[in-house]
Formats: sequence, C-alpha cells, structure tokens
Amino acid sequence: MTRGISSTPQRLFLLTFIWATLPRPAAGAPPLNATGGNRSCGGSTRCIEGVILPVWTPQNPALPERLARATVYFLGLVYMFLGVSIIADRFMASIEVITSQVRRVTVTTPGGERVSATVRVWNETVSNLTLMALGSSAPEILLSVVEVCGHGFTAGQLGPNTIVGSAAFNMFVIIGLCVGVVPDGEVRRVKHLRVFFVTAAWSVFAYVWLYVILAVSSPGVVHIWEGLLTLLFFPVCVGVAYVADRRLLFYKYVYKRYRAGKRKGVIIETEGEPERPPEADGKGVGLQGEEAEPELDEEASRREAARILKELRLKHPDKEAELLVELANYHVLSQQQKSRAFYRCQATRILTGAGDVLRRHAADQARRAAQLDAPGDSPPGDASSRVFFDSPAYQCLENCGGVALTVVRRGGDLTLAVAVDYLTEDGTANAGSDYRAAAGTLSFLPGETEKQIRVSIVDDDIFEEDEHFLVHLRDVRVQNEGTGAPDRPAPPAALGLPCTATVTIFDDDHAGIFTFEEPRVTVSESVGVMEARVARCSGARGAVALPYRTSAGTARGGGVDYEDTHGVLLFEDNEILKTIQIKIIDDEEYEKNKDFFVELGEPRLLEMSGRKGSCVLLSGGFVRTGSDIYRKVQGREHPAPSSIINITEEAGPEGMLTRKEKEERRIAEMGRPTLGEHVKLEVVIEESYEFKSTVDKLLKKTNLALVIGTNSWREQFVEAVTVSSGNDDDDECSEEKLPSCLDYVMHFLTVFWKLLFAFVPPTDYWNGWACFLVSISVIGLLTALIGDLASHFGCTIGLKDSVTAVVFVALGTSVPDTFASKVAAIQDQYADASIGNVTGSNAVNVFLGIGVAWSIAAVYHRSRNQEFRVDPGTLAFSVTLFTIFAFICIAVLLYRRRPEIGGELGGPRGPKVLTSCLFFSLWLMYIVFSSLEAYCHIKGF
Repeated sequence: MTRGISSTPQRLFLLTFIWATLPRPAAGAPPLNATGGNRSCGGSTRCIEGVILPVWTPQNPALPERLARATVYFLGLVYMFLGVSIIADRFMASIEVITSQVRRVTVTTPGGERVSATVRVWNETVSNLTLMALGSSAPEILLSVVEVCGHGFTAGQLGPNTIVGSAAFNMFVIIGLCVGVVPDGEVRRVKHLRVFFVTAAWSVFAYVWLYVILAVSSPGVVHIWEGLLTLLFFPVCVGVAYVADRRLLFYKYVYKRYRAGKRKGVIIETEGEPERPPEADGKGVGLQGEEAEPELDEEASRREAARILKELRLKHPDKEAELLVELANYHVLSQQQKSRAFYRCQATRILTGAGDVLRRHAADQARRAAQLDAPGDSPPGDASSRVFFDSPAYQCLENCGGVALTVVRRGGDLTLAVAVDYLTEDGTANAGSDYRAAAGTLSFLPGETEKQIRVSIVDDDIFEEDEHFLVHLRDVRVQNEGTGAPDRPAPPAALGLPCTATVTIFDDDHAGIFTFEEPRVTVSESVGVMEARVARCSGARGAVALPYRTSAGTARGGGVDYEDTHGVLLFEDNEILKTIQIKIIDDEEYEKNKDFFVELGEPRLLEMSGRKGSCVLLSGGFVRTGSDIYRKVQGREHPAPSSIINITEEAGPEGMLTRKEKEERRIAEMGRPTLGEHVKLEVVIEESYEFKSTVDKLLKKTNLALVIGTNSWREQFVEAVTVSSGNDDDDECSEEKLPSCLDYVMHFLTVFWKLLFAFVPPTDYWNGWACFLVSISVIGLLTALIGDLASHFGCTIGLKDSVTAVVFVALGTSVPDTFASKVAAIQDQYADASIGNVTGSNAVNVFLGIGVAWSIAAVYHRSRNQEFRVDPGTLAFSVTLFTIFAFICIAVLLYRRRPEIGGELGGPRGPKVLTSCLFFSLWLMYIVFSSLEAYCHIKGF
C-alpha cells in the first residue's frame, strides 16, 4: 500500500520538475517573465558567488558541460546531505544525553509522607521545543543565518524558502506517511493533547506572522522590532507550551480525566475523550491533578521492569543475575516510549549502514553472555595449601556415641604431604563427663584432600541443658619426605577458615523444650515459600506432637500477602528440628513492610522410648536434622531393641500401678515436653532487597542516552568503521543478522564522514555539552556548503533559488526526519514522537531561522542608516499557500480523533489511505503552485 502511494507523488514530482526546467534560459541569461518586462518574478537564475564556493567559470558553458556541472553539483549536494545527517546524529545524541539528566527530589505524598523520587532535569515539553526542535531543524535554521551573514546581510531566497518548504514537507509528507505506515486496525493518538494544540496554533501563527511582516506591516521592509519580536515569540511559545503541560494558570481549571489502561499499573490521560468509567483490576480509579503523574509514571516503570525481570527469571532460571538484567534492559528499552532524538539517531544509523542501535546493543549483550558461558581457563591455583573444617558447627545427640568432624585441604601442590595438629577444648561441655578429650595429628598424603577427626560422646541419664565443646586446628606444615626433591624448598601452608569447629551435644533424656530459633524473621516477598524453624533442645526423647497456626498482623492472609497455615509438627524420637512451610504471595510491590505471626501450641508427648541411641532418619550413620547440610547428627550403627512406655491418662488409676511403674512414671513426667522462650514468631514481609536493587540497576540502565551516546573516542572510531545490519524486522532480539549489500554500500559512501566526525567529543564529556557545541558548529559549516552547492546547482540548470529550496534543499534536509517519524509511528504507542514534534519544529524554524537572521540583518542596516529589504513576492505567496494547507491538515487530524477512526495515525484502511493521499496531494499542490508563481505563470504578491 505504501509503495503504491509513494509512486504517484514521485511521478507527479518528476513531471513537475521536467516542466519547470524546460522553459528555463541558460545559466547567466536574462530571466523570463510573463509580461516581457524586467520583473524577475521571485528571483534570478544568475549564478552568484557563494559564501564558501566561488562561481564555476565560464558562466555560459555549452549544454554538455552544463549537464556535467549540474551532475557534479547534485552529487556534491547529496554527499553534503549525508554528512549533515551524520553530524546531526551526533548532535541529537548529545541532546538526548543532555535532556536525560536526572536529579533526586523530595515530594510529599497525599498521605503526608515525604519520599525521595528521581525526576528529569529537563521538562519533556521544554526539551522538545528547544533542544529537540533545534536538533531536528538545525540545517534549515543555520542555512538561513549563514545565507544572510555570508552575503553582506542582504536577504536571500534560499534560506527562508527552505524553511517554508521544509515545514510543508514535514506537515504534509511526513504526517501523511506516518498515517499510512501504521498497521491496519491500529491507531496512534497524541498523548499530550494540550501541548499539541498549543504547538499547532503557534506553527500556524508563525507563518501568519511571517506574512504580516512581508506584506502587511511594512511590505518589502523588515524593521528591527519585527525581527526581534519574531525571535521573542520563541521563548513565549515554549512558555505557553510549558504552562499547558504543567496545568498552570487557567489550565488548572480545565477538567482532566484518567483511566486505567489494559496493562496493569498504566494510567492513560483521557483529556478530550468521551466519558468512560476508569477501571483497574476490577476497581475504580479516579485521579485528579497533574501532580500525581510523575509518581504514576515512576511506579509504572518500576512495575514494568519488575514484571519483565520476573518473566525472564522464569524463562531462564539458570542465567546469572547480570545477564538477566541485560536481557531485561533490552526488553524495557524496546517497549519504553522514546524521544524524537532517539528515533532520529536510529533512522540515520540504519540509513548509513551503522545498524539498529537497539539491535546492536542486544547483540553486544549476547556476545558477552556467550563469553561468560564459555568454559575458560581456570585461574592459577594458590601456591599455599589451606587446611580448614568444612563446617564451623556440628551437632549430635548425647546417645550417638561419637561425632566425626571433616577437615579439608584446598590449594597448593596436591602432590605433597601436609600435616595439621588438632585438639579439643571445653565449652559448656566438660571433657570426661560429656565427651572424651582428643588431640593428635592429621596427615594428608599426596592427593588426599579430606580427613576426619572422631571425638567420643559420653552418655548419661541426667536431665541437662544442651552443651558444646570446641575443636581447634593448628600448626599446618608441608612434609617433603618421599617427594623425590629433597633440595626443593617447601611451599607455604596455612590454616584456612574456619579453623575452629563447635560441636553441640543435645540431651536425649528429656522429651525436649520446643521453641523458634529466633523471635523475629524477615523474608522477601519473592521467596515463594518461607520456612520457620522449630528447634527441640534440652532433650530429644520420644515422639512429640506440636500444634501451630498463623495469625494476621498488618499482613493479610487468605492469599493476599500469605496463605493461612495450621497443622501439627510430629517430632519423632531423637528428632531435633522441624520446619513450618508458609507460602508468601508476591504482588510485585517495590516497597513493602508487613508482618504476621506463627504461634506454637502446647506440645503433646505421644510415646517415650525406653532405650537410647535409636536414630530415626539414618543416612550413612548420620541423622538428617534440617535443610542445612552441614548440621550432621551421628547415631549408632547398631541400635539396641527398644521398649515403649506410655504415659498417657489411659494407663489407668495410679493405685493399680506397681511401685516400680510409679517411679518410672514420675521420671517420665519430669521429662514431659514444654514450650521454650520463643513460642510466637513474628514474620516480616519485605520487598526483596536483591530484587529491588536489581530493578533499580535495571532502571538506571534503561536510559536511552546510554544506548546512543558514547563515552570514549575509541568507541566512536570503532563504531565508525563497523558495518551492521539495518534490517528492522521484528525478530528475536538475540539474533544478529548479517549486513546486506545496501548496508555495505551506504557504509562505504559515508565512512569518510563517520571517521571525520569521530573526532567530535564523546557525549559523556561535560554531560553532552561538548559534543553539542562542536556538532552545531560543524553543521553550520556544512550548511554553508550546502547553500552554495544548491544555489549553483539551481542556476546551472536554470532553477531559481526559491524553487531549488522548496524542492531539493527542503527534501534533502528532511529525509532523516522522515525515516525517524516512520519508525516512531510503527513502534511507539503514541503519535507525539512522529507528528507531535512536527508542529513545534515548524514554529521554531520561523522564530529562530527567520528571527535570528533578519534581526541581525536589520540591526546591521540600521547602523548604516539603511533599510533591510526583503522581496515579499515568492516567499509571501509560499507562506500563504502553506498556511491554508496547514489549516486543512490540522482540521483533518482533529477529525480523525473521532470514535469512527480513533486517532491521528492509522485506523481503518479506507480512511487511512484517503488521509495519506490527501496530505501527499497538498504537498504536490504546494510545490506546483510555488513553482508556477516563481516563474510568473500565476500572480503572486
């Protein structure tokens, strides 16, 4: 469809060009006119000296030489346009870096709480109308200024007509193309509608004011006040747009509605839309006032980043955190709303063979991931041998008989023998009565990396608290004997950490005291299932049932913040640790602090074992005591048969018991289980600090300035000589395509400009201002060359400057903007980046391009007691024609916001095609009528 539409304007333009060039006189010949008189009808075709380039002599060559000159001028003009596009890319990258600067501010929430937030230093509307518009229109603005200053402060036709012609191309061709390229059935609406109204009004007013200056106020003469007032309109326009954006002055009385979008957490402004009830997850959300918008945007950004990161974690559970952040970074960058500067840089780099910036970013991250995943060479080992315990803590039951502590050896030369001494030390447990003291030497033979120290445990029938003792390692040394190299110095050996182990002995003569290990625990909401550990100390004899349940605090159960849980823990004989599992609900809150409680009930003894040493869960001689694998509890390999003594009330009346049974019951009653110190556990649910820091890191990386900006000259030169694929199809982000033939051709055509402009300071210097100043200076120099080439090309083939400006120069300077708007219309969810900035740029063109140039010229002529004269003919006619067509264009865009179509861009296929054809036709009529007036075929002003 788009190809069919674009072919018709191309044919019409070709016919118009042929028609306009056929009746032209030769270069340097007197101009034709409609009446046969001396009126030039909007300019002459005589070649004049350029600002930089001289006139090619002789001025009246033969036809073959004239065609050859025209070809040279045309190719030079195209090459200059490529150069301006590339340096403008650097210029726009610096603007993106400048406008992306942020700062921390403290704001007060509706609840009165003061919180810290990150905000941009530059207001979006102000940056769009100042730096963004300047970056987009810099060639046109500087061309007008250079033309006036370079030709003795006299008015020229090329600069002003380029401004008007560029405005016509932007308004009609770019918007018409954006309407047509949106996929069928989709629409794009302007988000900041008030700002669009303001800039559209100012864009029309700018050209009405230009007509007033030329034909009404003082026809043919521009006074100082007119030039300065034109320049003053620029800050006034920015100020009014800022007032509209921030809802200041009378705008704060304008009612504004919001509604919740389809995506959770995204609030959409519905100013100017039909009334509809807001909904979000089934609940109404009504918001008033502009002040809530920054918090909504920031919270929405956090939610979106958290959502993407969680999805990637589920999809790639084995990926490292840094790689997940990079993948999420690409997804967030692809989905977030982008600035005009980004789309302009992306379009320029695709056109010049530098590739899609986001796709290159993804390819770089994929290469980094591949390098990290590839097995690399292991780092050189430490020259010294390290000897240490594999765990700092061990636990065992009093009846286990003995405990084994594992000592490991790491690093150094494993072909050598290493020895280490060990000894035990009393803690609360005493050697002889609780354990057997041990001391000695462990010898690691060549190749051995693990040894064990065994300590015997003494069993008794006395109720006592849990006790512990220590085992120390000391005096590590390397043994060279038998190595075959007696003269070689022994490498060093040292103790590692931990070099001291703590052994805790659990008493098994009591049913136990049951308690939580700590009174308060903090868990992350992303933990999924938390485990509350219940310890059984001061005894582990018999089977005990321990009831538990959860109770609400500030956190709500029932699946809101956690799942309600209750039940009974069954401690088997000699089992000393159990866990309660509770499901925590992750609701993606960036900041959270809620609590609930887990309570223990009275323990109930089910049965008491008459023997000791029976281990419930045996695995290789060790009892499994919990999730921590280092807590090893050893049991005897051959436990004796056991007898069970019931102590429940079913035993019968006490009088029926024998004396022995009564004594046994009395002893058993003394061993009943009891609750310990911490019977109520407070569980605090907080946001995951790791997840929060990851989201914060991700948000910092989702700055588009980091993608299109540079931080070193080396990086710029590497990019300058690198060719990448410019294919913008929606494929898998991690797949990098090979460059096409066209990519290579465009790269080699522009490699000179790329290398030359790689000397421009990187965007990281002075926060982008160094690149900004150097780039705009280079753009000014290149536009001077473009002006000379365009003027000489036009006079060589017999075209006037006014026609050359609106056809060739305006088209050449607007090609990058055309592709940028096309990409923005397809990828962005709003129409602001594609057409919203067109109106602002058109107004800025007049206020800066005309205001600065004519103010300077008027002041210069005033200092010489002269008048600054401007021929109103062709320029006034073009301005009038553009203003009329602009009214039609804006009216059509506003009509397209009706529910039948739904938005300025896209919509049903029929209205979309008709709108595109209408806008293209307006541009063709503007070109045709302006050319006819320039050659006096129709009457101008």
